Amino acid sequence: MTQLEQLKRHLMPGHVYRRNDLKKWSNAVDRHLHGLLQDETLQKLAPGLYYYPKVSVFGKTPPEDEVLVRSFLKDDRFLLTSPNDYNKLGVGTTQLYNKRTVYNHKRHGDFKLGNRVFSFQRKPHFPKQVTPEFLLVDLVNNLETLAEDQPAVLKRVKEKVAAISVKKLRNAVSQYGSVKTKKLFGH
Repeated sequence: MTQLEQLKRHLMPGHVYRRNDLKKWSNAVDRHLHGLLQDETLQKLAPGLYYYPKVSVFGKTPPEDEVLVRSFLKDDRFLLTSPNDYNKLGVGTTQLYNKRTVYNHKRHGDFKLGNRVFSFQRKPHFPKQVTPEFLLVDLVNNLETLAEDQPAVLKRVKEKVAAISVKKLRNAVSQYGSVKTKKLFGH
């Protein structure tokens, strides 16, 4: 069995690997990476970031966003959202966006990972999971970036506030709201 074949035995479909992850199984990482890319065992997603695709009845599947972002950041402290999540709130947002936002503590900027662009935003605080209260605050924080009727959305946000937990909303506003958002919610 060749060293490349031995390396392949350690790889698992659906996993994203950094170049450094492969060092523990290879004494010639760059040569082996070249071979794995040539035989299409791995796909290059970004410099130093590779994916071993799962194969379904429809062909090779892309990596899950959370797996991809976790490997890129080398950290699991992040929150993956999208402006499309605002549509669930029932405040009049209807646009669909081809954008994923990653709140994290490390990176800032837009990065192309595979065929998708992720907007990384470094934030000191964000919840572990998306909540309706966080989404309302995030919506108001980012209202100028949305292709929506802003006054109409703000009016519906104010109506929505009456129907949710005041305590949870105040907490979300104080932790995650911009100065403008805090003023809007009366903080």
